Amino acid sequence: MQAEEAIIIGAGPCGLAAAIELQRIGLNPLVIEKRNIVHSISQYPTYMHFFSTPELLEIGGIPFTTANDKPSRLEALNYYRTAAQRHQVRIQAYEAITSITPENGSFVLQGEDRFGQSRTYKSRYVVIATGYFDHPNELGIPGEQTAKVSHFFRESHPYVGMKVAIIGGSNSAIDAALELERVGAHVTVVYRGDHYSSSIKPWVKPGFESKVAKGAITMLFRSTVTTIENNEITVRGPEGDTRIPNDFVLALTGFHPDRNFLTLTGITMEEEGYPTFHEDTMETNVAGIYLAGVVASRHEANEIFIESGRYHGRKIAEHIRQTKRHSG
Repeated sequence: MQAEEAIIIGAGPCGLAAAIELQRIGLNPLVIEKRNIVHSISQYPTYMHFFSTPELLEIGGIPFTTANDKPSRLEALNYYRTAAQRHQVRIQAYEAITSITPENGSFVLQGEDRFGQSRTYKSRYVVIATGYFDHPNELGIPGEQTAKVSHFFRESHPYVGMKVAIIGGSNSAIDAALELERVGAHVTVVYRGDHYSSSIKPWVKPGFESKVAKGAITMLFRSTVTTIENNEITVRGPEGDTRIPNDFVLALTGFHPDRNFLTLTGITMEEEGYPTFHEDTMETNVAGIYLAGVVASRHEANEIFIESGRYHGRKIAEHIRQTKRHSG
């Protein structure tokens, strides 16, 4: 059993920021990540640019420089791995923590590496910074599990000339529709809302509306996909069911935290389905277990949350510092 004073689960931007803040109070936390460092950002569309300016994404006091107004996905990957390396953050990648069990004032963490070998750790403090992106909001409809359906959009090239249905009306859905239309895909956006989402970037919305008005993109409001088949989908709208020819479906319906893992750890859930934690300290109802990053968000998971989630580590570090002072 490997003994640590603090373990952080998740090496996203907010997990790394928390590690750096814990270093500043004299701890040397181990970060355990079941995939690669900042995995969620590596899942973003290949040519995506952030909404945020670079200074709002900075961690660890390291400047984020870019030649553009808004940094790209590639620049963010480089920035965060550089920040981790410069602060010498200890990262155990490609290892999943499967359970956290209280034991004599500490926690025993069971894990498993990518080869199926079990690992056991003991830690006084645990920070859960696992993000959302492994748990998409599924539709629960026939055909959703087929290979033609994806909950992620990476790039448009594979869809050249294809009939693509996008389910959702968020920024990610609108951006994907525009990219797909540019490469010659035949795009239908299926959205259950009555009108465009207020969250759509204001500089993007006019261009999208123009594409819809010209018939380059089909936009279906007050509509849902009810079945997905090999060569078509069924859409239920205000006028009933319609069968639409289709090659691929992008279900960009958002993500949610791993509620089962959190519940088994002893963390309670609020009525809205979000984990219980104290806003001032980020500590959950289980003393010694903290949340950091988008897992503590009550909004859709997106890069904007880095702006505030990067400060969670500071709250956690201050609470641990005070706890250690009062106990020792």
